[in-house]
Order: sequence, then C-alpha cells, then structure tokens
Amino acid sequence: MKKGKFFLRFFAVIILGLPVVFASCDNGNEPEPEPTVENNLSGSVTNIKTLDASIAYLLDGPLIVEEGGVLNIPAGTSIKAKKGFSSYILVLQGGKINVNGTAEKPVKITSNEAKPEAGDWGGLIINGRAPLAGGAIGSTEINSAYTYGGTNAADNSGSITYLILEYTGARSSADVEHNGFTLNGVGNGTKIENIYIPNGSDDGVEFFGGSVNVKNLLVVNSDDDMFDVTQGWNGTLENCYGIWEAGYSSTESDASGVEADGNFDGNFPAHTGQSDFTIKNMTIDLRLAASSDPKQQMNNVLKIRRGAKANIVNALVKGTGSVKSAGAVIDMTDKKGNGNTASTISITNQLTSNPAEYKFGDDVFLNVKIEAGNTGCPANNFNWTAYNF
Repeated sequence: MKKGKFFLRFFAVIILGLPVVFASCDNGNEPEPEPTVENNLSGSVTNIKTLDASIAYLLDGPLIVEEGGVLNIPAGTSIKAKKGFSSYILVLQGGKINVNGTAEKPVKITSNEAKPEAGDWGGLIINGRAPLAGGAIGSTEINSAYTYGGTNAADNSGSITYLILEYTGARSSADVEHNGFTLNGVGNGTKIENIYIPNGSDDGVEFFGGSVNVKNLLVVNSDDDMFDVTQGWNGTLENCYGIWEAGYSSTESDASGVEADGNFDGNFPAHTGQSDFTIKNMTIDLRLAASSDPKQQMNNVLKIRRGAKANIVNALVKGTGSVKSAGAVIDMTDKKGNGNTASTISITNQLTSNPAEYKFGDDVFLNVKIEAGNTGCPANNFNWTAYNF
C-alpha cells in the first residue's frame, strides 16, 4: 500500500467454518497527490538552508542570510530571478553563503524573463566585518539599514566557486542600483573563485573596502565599470578578464575597465587605510568597432584616483574599440584627488584605435608604465563558462 492512500474494502474468509470480515482502506481510483515542492526563494535565512540542485528555484524577493544563518547552494543549481529591484541575495554580517559549483556543474542565477536583459534583477551582495578606509562603518547602497565593515580582516562570509550571475544590475534610481557582485567589507577568510558575470547593468564587481581576494573572474558587457574599487579595499584580484562585445553600447558616461577610489566617493581624503590593492593578470578586450559614438567608447582603461594605490601586474588591453578623447589608457587624475604616486602599474596597449596613453596631471608616477610584453589573463581559465573567446 502506497503511503498516503486509504482503502476501504470488505472481504470474507472462512476460518474454522466461520465468516470473518476484514477491513482495509482505499479511496478508489483517485490519483495520489504530488508532493509539494517549495521552489520560491525569498525571506530570511536564520539557520542552515540547503538548496536542492534538482529543483528549479524562483527568486521572487530579497533573500537575506541573517547573522548566524548559512545558505548552501550545491553544484548544478539553477535559480531564476523575478524581474525587479527587490530580487536579490544579501548575506549580512555574520551570515555565510556557500556556493559549491564545479567546472562541470556551475551554479547559475539569471533572469526569469522570456527575453532577459541587463538590469532585470539585483545581484549578489555580501556584507562582512573587514576594515574600511578610516575605520568607518558603511551602509549598503540598496538598503541603508544593513551595515558592513569592522576590524576583522580575516572575516569569513563563506565560499563561492563556479558561479554565474547573469542580467544583474536592477536599479530603483540613478543613485541606487545593484552591481553584478557587490563585496562590502568582505574579509579574506572568504573564498571566491571562478565567477562569470555577463550582461549586467552598473559594475561587474565592486569592492567596498575589505580584504577579500578573488581569483578567475570574467565580466562581459558590464554597462559601467568592469572592476570597481573603493573605500579602502586591500585584497588581490588574480586572473580577471573584461570584454565589451561587438555592437555593445553602454548607457554610462564614464565606464572604465578598472575604476579605483581610495576612499568613499573621494569625500574623505584624510582617511587612513585607503585602497591599496593588487590586480594580477588582467585582460581588457574592447571588440567594438572604432567609433565616435560615446556610448561605444570606454572612458578610461584604468582610472586610479582619490588616493587609491594600485599594484597592477601583467595587464593587457586589446581590440578595436575606442577610448574617449578626454580619457586615456591610464588616467591617474581626478578633481577630488589623484591616485597615489606610489602606485605600480604595467599594462601593454594593443588597441588599434591608439588612444592617449597617460593622464598624470602635475604628479609624478615613476612606476606607472605602458610597456610591451604583457600577456594578460589566460582565456582558458574560463573554459568552464563555454564563452566563445
């Protein structure tokens, strides 16, 4: 008898010559009800929540991993997000997310729209307790009630491997918008490796302070900056690749390959502990046709400003795309403060559009160089994405 069915049968047997009636339960020919599967994701995670890779999930509101909560996402899990600003995943201070994708079975979070577009849903945000410039405490851009920053550089917010974040960057206004991946005061006890962020509005990834290290990051067609740094980030980004594909058009006026601020919005030039970060093995590939259309031009390849100290090793920019006439391959200037003169940068310029090379203002940058010989990031690091390089 299958679980959940009731039979009602009467039958007789003869035992010692006497009829005996037995009863059992049945509901006739009614079908067995299907089990209910909870596939909608939203609300708070306060304990340990482990998803099931066999279930197709719908992210239909904010999914908040609270302090003490753990969200486990196994290899091969697919999550589709309902269109809107409020569809996002946020890990609060003291919470953890473990995305356990593999090269063969990555985890994918994407839009639920039939015709998906950049900005359909929010993205992934992690708030940690690692330090920010000036020892400040920050407020999450999309909801100021959620804070980040602290004193623990080794803070651990979990482990993320082989993750695709697609069609991210929903906004509620020009000043309040999601990135593909937002790392707010995240500590270096957090593991982040093998991330693919295609077709998103605003930045591909933004580091708001903290000390987290990221390895193997591919960003394709980010509407704003590919890799954005601010508020005192002091970690390492190793093996990163940014692409604008042929025909792509940005809605932002100042999109760059790397945009780095030492302090938040350049408003705190006296802060100690300003951004002092490392990027190893980076390729920026502008596949656009050389164009006078500003929407098809990058503002700068590298924009290092407002006290930021960059250590960029083995960088390469290539392609046919244009850099704006007011921009440069390396721009270390800004009205709110130039980049730190102790920065060390080596980038090879293979752009066919021949943009201006340097903007240094009145400062001297002895170790900021455009030079031949750099190979950038190996494309085969991203074979698992199946992207056609």
